[in-house]
Formats: sequence, structure tokens, C-alpha cells
Amino acid sequence: QVQLVESGGGLVQPGGSLRLSCVASVSTLNINIMGWYRQAPGKQRELVARIFGGGSTNYAASVKGRFTISRDNAKNTVYLQMSALKPEDTAVYYCNVPISGRHYWGQGTQVTVSS
Repeated sequence: QVQLVESGGGLVQPGGSLRLSCVASVSTLNINIMGWYRQAPGKQRELVARIFGGGSTNYAASVKGRFTISRDNAKNTVYLQMSALKPEDTAVYYCNVPISGRHYWGQGTQVTVSS
């Protein structure tokens, strides 16, 4: 069983920054893909960013250039650095790790962008 624990959410003004963290209960050395998703009220959950074992990344068009995903396998952690935040970034952000065909999710962390 893999457990994922997110942290770092909160209330921030438009244009501000936040860094989300997700710690896995297992070693991430052999985990290829680690990702962040988000779900806004009344909307479907959507992919925000993914990072692969070799370090390559991909991003949703809506966050490209503003968000940066990274990982530290020594700490079993994946990060999401969010900058130039907009009100439309308001959502619950979830960490995701697919292992052997099964998707594991964290409990989510709320990000609210509002003045």
C-alpha cells in the first residue's frame, strides 16, 4: 500500500506563489511517473504536471511557464512550485503515482487564489 501526503496549500493573492509537496510512503527511486492533478468545484479532475524518472516533464497548457514540477528521490517527495497564480488556479490539488497499473492518490490540499 502506497500512501501519499500533500502539504503546502493555502490562500494566496493573485500573482503570488506557493510550493506544494507530496511525500510518498515508499521509495520513489523506482517510480517512473509522479504527477499533480487538480479539481475545481463543479469540474473534472485534470492533469497539471508530470515528471518522469529521467527528469523529463510535461505540463497542462494553462500552467506552462508558471508552474514547475520537480522530485527528490532521496526524500521520496515530488514538488509543485506555483508562481503567478490566478484565481482560476483555485482547486484541490492531488498528488498521483501510478504503480503496476494502479493509481495512488493523496488526500488533496486546497489552493485558493483570491484577493
